[in-house]
Amino acid sequence: VQLQASGGGLVQPGGSLRLSCEASGFSLRYYAIAWFRQAPGKGREGVSAISNENGGTYYTDSVKGRFTISRDNARNTITLQMNNLKPEDTAVYYCATGLRVGLPWAAGEYDYWGQGTQVTVSS
Repeated sequence: VQLQASGGGLVQPGGSLRLSCEASGFSLRYYAIAWFRQAPGKGREGVSAISNENGGTYYTDSVKGRFTISRDNARNTITLQMNNLKPEDTAVYYCATGLRVGLPWAAGEYDYWGQGTQVTVSS
């Protein structure tokens, strides 16, 4: 069972990146999915999530209108499209999945985590 994250990098403010997270060893179809991030010196923060209970999509306030989360069940992959990136988006981004997730930002309720991918927004 593994989640492999990719797509991070260095981008200028206002630019875009697309993060991907491919699952192997299990099917994402019935799992809640989420992206978290952790900036230097800060705790892990929930960025975006899709519930497997009601299909609801969640975004933290600071990324609303700029980030889009999606899943591709055929490819067993989740993605995070990030547009209009800002320096404060700089962090290591982690994908996560869980079968029984009640609160989308409750990191402890997720079963599997990707290894993290660095996103740096700087001019």
